[in-house]
Amino acid sequence: MEEIKNGENNYLTQVANRLNALSEEELAQKYKRIEHKLFEFANFMEAQLAFLYTPVSNEIPTEEIIKKALQIEKGLALPVFTDAKNTINLYKISNYNKDLVLSANDIWEPNTERCKKITLEDVDIAIIPGLAFDDKGGRVGFGNNYYTKMITKLPETCRKVSLAYEEQVVDQIQMESRKYTVDIIITDKRVIYKI
Repeated sequence: MEEIKNGENNYLTQVANRLNALSEEELAQKYKRIEHKLFEFANFMEAQLAFLYTPVSNEIPTEEIIKKALQIEKGLALPVFTDAKNTINLYKISNYNKDLVLSANDIWEPNTERCKKITLEDVDIAIIPGLAFDDKGGRVGFGNNYYTKMITKLPETCRKVSLAYEEQVVDQIQMESRKYTVDIIITDKRVIYKI
């Protein structure tokens, strides 16, 4: 366990150094390529209901993706975090400006009084955040396990996809179990299918 933790810190340092070497303009160009690839991705476009996240820290920003998806009337669900056993509740949104509120943790979340709660079984494609990834679908998140637990509870038919700058892809992430991996990683340079 300690070895995995040390490995995660090494990946995160490596990724942070790579990202810090990029200008804001370079990051913006990379983001545009990732966004473009997502909206060309058949699994995303054909999904009735897509799960997305609102970003924190170094995660790929998703605000523009959420707005664009709502413009094309894509069914979207976003998370509401609860402290009870690190669980996520999903709520369907239809209006970016009206349906989101700032949580106590400074994360934009659906307004639970306005939005309809949905189940994980309803999700066709889930965009899972992370800080570092490998080509086997391994990911390192913030360590709070919200998304790690969610990955195992999503339906078998649900595609689990992550968006990442190419600089966030590392050689190999040591994981306790490969059941916590994502299926596909879309970067600014390529689409990685878990091998």
